[in-house]
Amino acid sequence: MAENHVEALSAKREKAIVKTSVVGIVTNIVLVAFKAAVGLVSNSIAIILDAVNNLSDALSSVITIIGAKLGAKKPNKKHPLGYGRIEYLSSMLVAGIVLYAGITSLVESVKKIIHPEKADYSIVSLIIVAVAIVVKLVLGRYVKKQGKKHNSGALVASGSDALFDAILSASVLASAIIYLVWGVSLEAYVGVIIAAIIIKAGVEMMIETLNDILGKRSDREDIKKIKKLICEEPAVRGAYDLIMYNYGPNKNYASVHVELPDTMTVDEVDKLTRRIQTNVYHKTGVILTGVGVYSFNTSDNEAAHIRNKVQETVLEHEWAIQVHGFYVDEESKAMRFDVVLSFDVDSSEAIKELYEEIQCLYPEYDLQIVPDIDA
Repeated sequence: MAENHVEALSAKREKAIVKTSVVGIVTNIVLVAFKAAVGLVSNSIAIILDAVNNLSDALSSVITIIGAKLGAKKPNKKHPLGYGRIEYLSSMLVAGIVLYAGITSLVESVKKIIHPEKADYSIVSLIIVAVAIVVKLVLGRYVKKQGKKHNSGALVASGSDALFDAILSASVLASAIIYLVWGVSLEAYVGVIIAAIIIKAGVEMMIETLNDILGKRSDREDIKKIKKLICEEPAVRGAYDLIMYNYGPNKNYASVHVELPDTMTVDEVDKLTRRIQTNVYHKTGVILTGVGVYSFNTSDNEAAHIRNKVQETVLEHEWAIQVHGFYVDEESKAMRFDVVLSFDVDSSEAIKELYEEIQCLYPEYDLQIVPDIDA
């Protein structure tokens, strides 16, 4: 049921991305034609570079469509979790194109500074540039809004780039007016500024996409929301070790441990975990692929005393963030618990130190201490 719903949402999202990208392609091609003509006629390097930038935007939209199409392919035996991460590769290509366009623009602008050429603007050319600014503003807002709505990094990047283009085109228009009024040619220097901003945007897009590919910390608000939903179940005393796995935009899977009383039967645990999985999916869209269980002592005051003492000892260390999954079996003299460790400490050394400290307090117990990461 959940997988079918995911596929339906994915298909709807793909159509929206393709439609938005086609609008961007058509608009940018029209702008390229007008700006290139104006730039060649007026001998303006700034306007020509602006046209090149629009051409790169059109190419970016083509890549976004290809990425959305490939990313929406259904899971199969070879890729059981789908092809959603292809979209991150398409975003990387878009970032590379933007970066290339910026570097090329920078080289051409520097050449014009070294070997300046006289520009010849007309009223018609300035009107075309002004209209292009308005078009880019409208297009940028539309594409960025659709990107956020459908969680498409490539569309958000394209929309932001279009808004940058509007600002840059405005600077080109301003330099043209300054030249016509005061005879001061600033367009080559404006070209350098345009190139620098394009390069900066390309680098930022590439870093953001690399973070998605490498895997980054999940949003803390999402983590809190999911844990809160899980802990709404009366039997659950705590939710821990929530790890989210992203397989493309809107394709999030997760695993979690819940702390339950040691009196629950397997049948009761099964019904509980199924309720948790259904509730979390319907309210967050995240699929819980696994729900592990920690048991806690329910009728042993001595166990509660030991737990408090152990927790106090462990949390005296700055690098120990949390203790959970604690259980004591007094009959077999066994104790087990997990410790969330900071990234600032060597986990093996930290666990060794904890073993020594807890063993000193309770030498008659067999210990099992499991290190967890601060995810």
